[in-house]
Order: sequence, then structure tokens, then C-alpha cells
Amino acid sequence: MSAFGGKADITKTRGHVRLSRLYIDVSEGEAAALGMEAQTYEARSLNELEPALDAIARAGIRAMTINPDGLVYQGKEIIAKLAMARGMALCAYSRETFRAGAMMAYGPDNIAACHRAAVYVDKILKGAKPSELPVEQPTKFEFFINLKIAKMLGLEVPLRLQQFASEVIE
Repeated sequence: MSAFGGKADITKTRGHVRLSRLYIDVSEGEAAALGMEAQTYEARSLNELEPALDAIARAGIRAMTINPDGLVYQGKEIIAKLAMARGMALCAYSRETFRAGAMMAYGPDNIAACHRAAVYVDKILKGAKPSELPVEQPTKFEFFINLKIAKMLGLEVPLRLQQFASEVIE
């Protein structure tokens, strides 16, 4: 897991190492650009999530973000409960991780991505060569805010930020 001056990123260090390392590197760079210091915490299994969140809490971190990783996705409800129990705001990366109990989430619309994947499957089944199909980047992103969780944590979310959200839970 990585903590970024008040934010933390749970990172699986085996398996999806490249994605996690890329996520950490980019996050560390952005944290530095904002004048924040990055810290890293590890969780390699669901059993290691609680000790990792305990370490983050002992470091005085009040908000955290999670990276898109299989372990994190599998433990999304556990992470949300542990973060809330420790008074930490959780920022996630998808509708699914938000619904598990995050205070906020921003990321690509996975449902739209699945629809696009179906289009690709259809083309391949009709004879298109996968190597000749263009690579697509997500074009639709979603931003969610849960004001109930923010209130429980004693946080106020500016109205201007709420106005940018795809969905606000009050």
C-alpha cells in the first residue's frame, strides 16, 4: 500500500506488479508535484489488509485511495469497512469499488468498456484479426460522491465538486 500525504494506495506487490508499480510511480510523481510525501504499504493477501490499514492509521493518514488490482477488487468491502472504522476517507477507482463503501470514486465507466469489448468480440468472431483492430482508450468516465460517508467522517464536500459528480449520494 502507498500513502500519499494523507492518501493511501493498497498495492499487491506480486502478480500485477507492473500495474501496481506504474500506479505507484505516477502517484508518487503527482504527490511530489503537490508537495506531498509518498509512503508505501504492502498487502499481498486479504489477511494482510487489516494490518496494512492499521499501519496507515498509525501513520496519521486520514484519507486513502486504492489502485485497480485484483486483490483490492476482491477485498473492496473489507477495505471500505476497515477505512471507515479507522476514520479514513476512501477514494476508489470505479462504480463497483465506490458501491462497496468508498466516499468518492473516479474512473472509466466499466459498463461502457464491457459494451465496447462485446463489439470487439463480434468483429473477431466475424473474421477480423485481433492484431489489426485499433486499441481504444476509455471515453466515458464517472465521478461518484457519498455525502453520508463524508458527514460520518466529519468532512464537507464543496458544492462545486458535487456539481461535477455523475452521482451524489445524500
